[in-house]
Amino acid sequence: MRPLGVGTDMSLTSQMLLQMGGALGGPLGQLLLVIVAIGVVVVVGRIVLKIAWRLVTIAALVVGLLLIASLFLA
Repeated sequence: MRPLGVGTDMSLTSQMLLQMGGALGGPLGQLLLVIVAIGVVVVVGRIVLKIAWRLVTIAALVVGLLLIASLFLA
């Protein structure tokens, strides 16, 4: 058995945050965290909206085709 903490996988980001200590506790550090969080939200939002627009476009085409089919076949 390995001792606790040896061979565990920690990402580089979490290691860096642990080593920085209180560097993010100041106003500039907090501002950086807020800006990074907003950036993550924007990137995730763009991905979600890209998928949502595809779904809306497909749904509009399907409903349009069903409407046309019901007009001519009814």
